[in-house]
Amino acid sequence: MQCVVFDMDGVLFDSEALVLQCWEQTAKLHGIPEIQEICHRCLGSNADMARQMFLEKYGADFPYDTYKAEMSAKYWENVEAGRLELKSGVREMLTALRAHGWKTGIASSTRAVIVRKEMRHFGLEQMFDQIIGGDMVQHSKPNPEIYQTACRELGVLPAEAYAVEDSYNGIRSAAAAGMQAIMIPDLLPPTPEMEQLAAKIFPSMGDFQQFLFG
Repeated sequence: MQCVVFDMDGVLFDSEALVLQCWEQTAKLHGIPEIQEICHRCLGSNADMARQMFLEKYGADFPYDTYKAEMSAKYWENVEAGRLELKSGVREMLTALRAHGWKTGIASSTRAVIVRKEMRHFGLEQMFDQIIGGDMVQHSKPNPEIYQTACRELGVLPAEAYAVEDSYNGIRSAAAAGMQAIMIPDLLPPTPEMEQLAAKIFPSMGDFQQFLFG
């Protein structure tokens, strides 16, 4: 094992909590019920799948695109104001992986242009050999395509790489791709299914780094 592929939201950045906060603010303004439940269900999904899930819950006439744009505006206001934070231990882990000569990648359901924008915001883009966004594959997590693509672009076999995830769909995707799935929980706790699919579950990125390098 000398390769690690990371999910982004909820793994590298504390972005899922911020997105949920922005959705809750939008929902309060417009009287949208049960927003936390649908946001949790969408974790790990790409934009098209999330849109479909919202419409299935709230009806075909639900103005998802309008509300999503409003939520996104709130999100980027927070990012520009410095309220998006790196998850604890991320910079140290990436530095250690580089020091040991490991390959690194990102496999995020977020569009690639947004992934790169957030990486540049934190000065991390150069820390990754490959970045695969959700718009670069046909099928969203839990389909394994995004992790298969990342491994192919990195020149490694899935069985020879770790995938670091926080969401259920992400763990399902990585495990189906044949990778060693590592769960570091964020908004959702491990379930019996996750305990079965994940090779390891760690409470923090620092614990995973300790596991790899001592």
